[in-house]
Amino acid sequence: MPIYLIVVVISSLIGVPIVFSLSFGPFVDFLVNGKALMLGTLVQRSFAGIHKFVLLSVPLFILAGKLMNRGGITLRIVKFARAMVGHFYGGLAQVNILASILFAGLSGSAVADTSALGSILIPAMEEDGYPKDFSGAVTAASSIIGPIIPPSIIMIVYSFIMEVSTGALFAAGIIPGITMGIGLMIMTTVISRRRNFPRNKKSTLHEKIIAGKKGFLPMLTPLIILGGILFSIVSPTEAAVLAVAYSLFLGIFILKHIKIFELSEIFCDAALESAVILLVIGSAAMFGWVLTVTRVPHNLATMILDVTENRYVFLIIMNIFLFIIGMFLDAGPAILILGPILGPTLIEMGINPTHFAVVMCVNLTVGLATPPFGLVLFAASTVTKLSIGKIVRQMVPYWVVHVLVILIITFIPELSLFLPRLLGLPV
Repeated sequence: MPIYLIVVVISSLIGVPIVFSLSFGPFVDFLVNGKALMLGTLVQRSFAGIHKFVLLSVPLFILAGKLMNRGGITLRIVKFARAMVGHFYGGLAQVNILASILFAGLSGSAVADTSALGSILIPAMEEDGYPKDFSGAVTAASSIIGPIIPPSIIMIVYSFIMEVSTGALFAAGIIPGITMGIGLMIMTTVISRRRNFPRNKKSTLHEKIIAGKKGFLPMLTPLIILGGILFSIVSPTEAAVLAVAYSLFLGIFILKHIKIFELSEIFCDAALESAVILLVIGSAAMFGWVLTVTRVPHNLATMILDVTENRYVFLIIMNIFLFIIGMFLDAGPAILILGPILGPTLIEMGINPTHFAVVMCVNLTVGLATPPFGLVLFAASTVTKLSIGKIVRQMVPYWVVHVLVILIITFIPELSLFLPRLLGLPV
């Protein structure tokens, strides 16, 4: 095994942040092997990795998400969801899931979903008689829909690494994301009937119309973003600019939840979060170049093909592998590291990269709600002020849904590819 891989694995296991692990490994390798004169090349590769127009959409979507959270859009979405499904079995739990589906088209972040929706819905569910640990579990389980339904930051990262159409990836995530939501709602119905959880009074038509009117402008945001990208009116980066402009207009002038003096804080928060992500992307780009030069992806593809040439066996192996990786590593860095390694193997196996993008993103995102290092679990624990162990016990039925949906989208590629092909996007 190359020295740089050993350094990266050991440093990651002892808790070194992934951005430093990815950078430190190749530097140590070059120094040990007498390639000090090439250290400048590593720095150049890192800068080249973030010098891409499509990556400008990442900080813009992050900023748009923060403006939406601060602008009162979340609360209006929750009220609309409550009017629509609050009378079902497990009323507020169903509202939680539907709100996650709607909120996914705004934030694209599972952790943001857990924090924003959890802070509103978990106290409301507790007040209605739901156990707090169950409330935290359903919030965590449904929030993983965020990065599947577009706009999705991890899909932008995947499109950059694997050179796949961002618009096609966005379209490919819609049906799998909705399928995940429906599965979670069915499981919630089963649990709620067994445990006799409360149902809200059915909203009248008038109440639904009022909730719809109040939620109409906020829910135009995903239509503006997705419509522009899917119909090739704007690029993902231009759509992100529109999302920021619309969120600013909505939050300041229409909903009036954002004050002008608060903008500096919002922009600084978005800048810091973006800097972290782009720093990781730069390090991963440099790491990917080193992998390619040392022929690691080619050797891995050869090794896997020696084991099996059956694409379905390969997909099962990848599902298990990615699910385990997702337990320990955040989705973005995992895609950045594994994308260059797995890419040649996908080509050899004849697997559609757009289909595999959805499989990979869903697996890694589910890992966010899986111990031991799932960020969504930590966010739910923070909101509920309960231990992660208590929330995890309530998560078991929802993990069953997650795994079933992963298997469905793995072995029925058309669930992912139908919309991109219908819209004439390159897959």
